[in-house]
Amino acid sequence: MIYLDHAATSPVRREVLEAMWPFLTRDFGNPASHHEVGEAARHALDEARRRVTAQLGGRAGEVTFCSGGTESDNTAIKGIALADPRGRHVVVSAVEHPAVLESAAWLGRIGYDVTVLPVDADGVVRPEVLAGALRDDTTVVSIQYANNEVGTIQPIADLAAVAAERGVPFHTDAVQAAGWLDLDVRRLGVTAMSLSGHKLGTPKGIGVLWVDRRQRFEPLVHGGGQQDGRRSGTEDVAGTVALATALDLGHGDPEAVAARRDRFVAGVLDAAPGARLTGHRDHRLPGHASFVFPGRSGESLLVDLEARGIVCSSGSACAAGSDEPSHVLTAMGYDREVAQSAVRFTFDASFTDEESERVVAVVSALEASRAGGGRPR
Repeated sequence: MIYLDHAATSPVRREVLEAMWPFLTRDFGNPASHHEVGEAARHALDEARRRVTAQLGGRAGEVTFCSGGTESDNTAIKGIALADPRGRHVVVSAVEHPAVLESAAWLGRIGYDVTVLPVDADGVVRPEVLAGALRDDTTVVSIQYANNEVGTIQPIADLAAVAAERGVPFHTDAVQAAGWLDLDVRRLGVTAMSLSGHKLGTPKGIGVLWVDRRQRFEPLVHGGGQQDGRRSGTEDVAGTVALATALDLGHGDPEAVAARRDRFVAGVLDAAPGARLTGHRDHRLPGHASFVFPGRSGESLLVDLEARGIVCSSGSACAAGSDEPSHVLTAMGYDREVAQSAVRFTFDASFTDEESERVVAVVSALEASRAGGGRPR
């Protein structure tokens, strides 16, 4: 099997599992307990928080561990909006993950005004478009760092600077960017950032929210007051260790992966002349190649590929099973029929040239069979 759906989830890495293991076995204690087992867990939790904070370029007290990217996005957007006295206006882009779009929609249902920013044909939010949408009562802006469906990287530092000029808090969903792109929150100029571990090779169910300590936000989970009251509930110590380890490891050499991606993209476009690359050609995630195949059903192509040992997807795993076309592609100007022909290949540094050539050969054979009216073999 060639697994090319890393944007949905990645396998747990051996180094991550080995780092977690002591906290699933010997040092399994509750970090709030004042005994030897609990103190060992507390020390590991504190160290994991220190390592994550260092990766993000943040300061002590700014990292909150949570259950994943969805909770982190929800907490950032709702939490900042509910705590900020500026007003009741929220700005998001049209190509956000559902966790962001649905959080904004929920705020809309309780009386907030929501502005959804358009994107260009590459899926990029232009800084001048954001500037034109900001108001005196804008309470939070949320724009993703890199898109999960088409891989486009947003000019986050420029967008955050636009918001900062107006004193508006700026959150970015960096779930897909982690391990590939610079996460230094000071250089990016963001107010809040969301990450998820399982895109980096941790078990599912661990994420992090970084919020500048000067920014107020209302916690969404109340209870025992853990993590200084920012997110109550007994912490997943093994998960925090896993996340810190995965962030330290990263995805490998981004430039080498990007070079392999470019060869792969050229091979697919040559094998399927009618196919079109989606997302920005240059400013895209290194391990991300997404296409539309006009005149084909994306789902049928996925079935044909999987029958030949190639596992990929049509877009966001969170929208799997929906008959609706991708909201990302339609926002970029693709019509519904073309958007439903989407196929996404996402990979890490373990993807080899030999595997790339194998996938291209299969795509070529499927296209040749379709053009000849034959049955794929």
